Amino acid sequence: MHSTAQGIVQPTTIIEAPRQSKHLGINLILASETFQHTGSFKFRAAYSVASRVPEALLITASSGNFGQALAYACSLLKKSCIVVMPITSAKVKIEAVREYGAQVELLDVAAKSRAERVAELSKQYPEAYVASAYDDAHVVLGNSSLGKELSQLKPVPDVVVVPVGGGGLSSGVIVGIEHARKKIQVIGAEPLLGNDAARSLKAGQIVRNEREPQTIADGARTISLGEHNWKILKRGLKRIVEVPEEKIAEAVSLLFHLANLKAEPTGALSVAAVMTKPELFQDRLVCCVISGGNVDPAVYAQLILR
Repeated sequence: MHSTAQGIVQPTTIIEAPRQSKHLGINLILASETFQHTGSFKFRAAYSVASRVPEALLITASSGNFGQALAYACSLLKKSCIVVMPITSAKVKIEAVREYGAQVELLDVAAKSRAERVAELSKQYPEAYVASAYDDAHVVLGNSSLGKELSQLKPVPDVVVVPVGGGGLSSGVIVGIEHARKKIQVIGAEPLLGNDAARSLKAGQIVRNEREPQTIADGARTISLGEHNWKILKRGLKRIVEVPEEKIAEAVSLLFHLANLKAEPTGALSVAAVMTKPELFQDRLVCCVISGGNVDPAVYAQLILR
């Protein structure tokens, strides 16, 4: 393995899905991060963090994808990590974090927040670097590599639709596109049940959820956007489409049946946004980012056998 992120991060997989385009009546391509190391875009961010900080121990809180990604990145770099995970996390994600060699701390988020537990661990291990899954300049830099790749597509898409949780991916994609100096609109896709980013854009400041929203899109169960991400999103995000749960489920099924792609619910948010507001995407070349594919088999079976 090379020591540079460029040599380690897998390029995104571009899928032309003519059946899906025809079904939706939209000219659509998919940029799938489901084949990225650890099954989601989070590896771009995690490797960027783990390779740039001097600390040998990293602590993070994650519902799964960032935890897996950081665990694998740390194993490649001969570092250690502790991952705080909600007890409601997908079983497949908890197992994967452990398999990649991290120490998992399971947490009942109704009793104590992820941030509180991370703060306790940080006191216990003062030599550790506390890594946010999204609110970190290294994370944005790592994710900007995807924006750069999408800018190099030919033909260049008119619009890129990106799932929004804490804003790490969407802000990174915006930065990558800005650096490439391409005129590509970026539209966010967020669960209606956890629509703090949409409310933040309307309010002109960060608006927080009172508790973790229990959307099926577990990667978007965030309390709020990160500060680093907000500064970028407020200038670079054209708008956010708020997606009902039913549409997220439908998009997972559609990706399986019409694009032969296994996406987790959070990963399918971009396609679900197109299904929710098709009028925004007519007569344009639309690139939907499928952010990850780590989903419990039982949950997935239920979604595709609807």
